[in-house]
Amino acid sequence: MIHNSKICLVIHNLNIDLTTSMQVTGMCPDEITMVIVLSACADLGALELGKWLESYVERKSITKSEKLCNAMIDMFAKCGDVDRAVKIFREMETRTIVSWTSVIVGLAMHGRGLEAVSLFDEMVEQGVEPDDVAFVGVLYACSHSGLVDKGHYYFKTMENRFNIVPKIEHYGCMVDMLSRAGLVKEAVEFVGAMPVEPNQVIWRSIVTACNARGELRLGESVAKELIKSEPMHESNYVLLSNIYAKLMRWEKKRKVREMMGVKGMRKIPGSTMIEMNNEMYEFVAGDKSHDKYKEIYEMVDEMGKEIKRAGYVAATSQVLLDIDEEDKEDALYRHSEKLAIAFALLSTPPGTPIRIVKNLRVCEDCHSATKFISKVYAREIVVRDRNRFHHFKNGLCSCGDFW
Repeated sequence: MIHNSKICLVIHNLNIDLTTSMQVTGMCPDEITMVIVLSACADLGALELGKWLESYVERKSITKSEKLCNAMIDMFAKCGDVDRAVKIFREMETRTIVSWTSVIVGLAMHGRGLEAVSLFDEMVEQGVEPDDVAFVGVLYACSHSGLVDKGHYYFKTMENRFNIVPKIEHYGCMVDMLSRAGLVKEAVEFVGAMPVEPNQVIWRSIVTACNARGELRLGESVAKELIKSEPMHESNYVLLSNIYAKLMRWEKKRKVREMMGVKGMRKIPGSTMIEMNNEMYEFVAGDKSHDKYKEIYEMVDEMGKEIKRAGYVAATSQVLLDIDEEDKEDALYRHSEKLAIAFALLSTPPGTPIRIVKNLRVCEDCHSATKFISKVYAREIVVRDRNRFHHFKNGLCSCGDFW
């Protein structure tokens, strides 16, 4: 199976080769070509390439249509420079609902929920009527910033003021918001009162919240029901496996993993991508494929020693194996994001920001370790995971440990 990151790398190379060929032959890429390449940059998190494309648009005087500006907003937001995305948005002569929604979601992804809801209010004040997608954006912003009261307000406003009947996506945002805020029982009650049948995504949000908040028995019950309804969805088994690990029921965890093997399923491996000198590098846990893997692992060991001196304590509960604590720490140090950060520390001058893209949700230990790394090595570290962005600086994270 080819991972999404591999596909992105192929698209990346094809797009850059195409753009280069067009320049050599004297052809200027049109709006459609630029939108496609910007989209590839957004998927990869290739900020430097995205910046070059923006300057190329300026140099070649390519018309900045609404569609092209929206693509640039999306690219900068997804590549970690949401301030640049906002600037482009503010410079647009005319804006579509897509423009507004792109910036609202971009701010939400970066944990700037109050700015996102403020922009939503500004949009309404300017007479731009929000659609159902815009409401997904503002509810997403509330979810990722713990704005529970505002989330309830916008959810009610959607139907009462704008006559938009909530869809499953809106209900999903509300359940996610309550779950992330630790209101697990309220989230379950909300699901029970929904006028539509909850989908599996909603139930997985509940299980994830149960795991994070210690409601393990409830999480186990829901996860078992998920497996019954979706017997071929590997994430259901992973969720149940994680709960058994938290409960230290290793035999049950082993049986769940064996069941996955019998059905031909496996857990999606964590991987981290980083852009360096116009090249994209990908790391997986325990990776030794890089030419400089020995130096990278030496740097990982140094990082571990330095952050321990600064007060870091490994979250060994994140290692879902029945092994010694020392072995668990060693396993944590080999996570893909730590390898990527070590590579960046070796490859860039002191003080240079580090930007990485993780294909899964960043784990609790890597989140804690990255805070310490940002302080010890005086680096700003921007991490884009499956759910959102984390901006680490001086030992703190922009998410406020809420993700």
